[in-house]
Amino acid sequence: MGLPGAGKTTLARVLAPRLNAVHFNADDVRREINRDLGFTAADRVEQARRMGWLCDQVVKTGCFAVADFICPTKEARAAFEAGRSSFIVWVDRVRQSRFEDTDRIFVAPERYDLRVVAEGSAEYWAEEVANRVRPVFDTKRPTALFVGRYQPFHNGHRALIIEGLRRVGQVCIAVRDTAGTDGSNPFDFEYVRARIEHALREFEGRFLVVPLPNVTHVFYGRDVGYAVERIDLDLSLQAISASDVRRRLSLRAEHL
Repeated sequence: MGLPGAGKTTLARVLAPRLNAVHFNADDVRREINRDLGFTAADRVEQARRMGWLCDQVVKTGCFAVADFICPTKEARAAFEAGRSSFIVWVDRVRQSRFEDTDRIFVAPERYDLRVVAEGSAEYWAEEVANRVRPVFDTKRPTALFVGRYQPFHNGHRALIIEGLRRVGQVCIAVRDTAGTDGSNPFDFEYVRARIEHALREFEGRFLVVPLPNVTHVFYGRDVGYAVERIDLDLSLQAISASDVRRRLSLRAEHL
């Protein structure tokens, strides 16, 4: 939030790629979606409520959303924050804007998580925000375990992991050590890990990739509380063939 011209949109544009976030700019949202809203006090509150709803739809998928708008009053901020956990950034880099009417109604926020002042570039402040909102993997939290060869990691695997993240919150991806055992296992752990980390970069801090021996059997004793489930994806994802992906990677390498 912040006055017009304070640098909100500049900061949001630099921040969004760092988090692989969806960026909702208030001017764009007004122009494309909220054409029925003006700038009365009631309309500003409704704009804030709808911005919050848009962000909710993104967050439900496990991704970040960045809402970039003035949000000048306590009522508008309450409408945006209602029922949701938000990291509030106050961009406080100008004393007045080009809009006198907005300046008159803008109330300095009582609650915010980070205040962006005039010193420092957009890149500096974007990294400050990113470092504070990125989750940190917690080994004591409930965690979903995925075990596989991932030769190579592809979109079907990615969909499985994302579903595990949605259900549990964080995941451990255990890569079986099968590299070189036969022609269908050409990739070593470091290659597989790099591919996984790249594919899941928007979920940084919510997954851990670890090496595992070539586990072929999983046993456990009496009921110790593990939930063992099969996740069924849609048919298009189930149809992805690791062999086909390996073949395409091989052809691509030959043409380099």
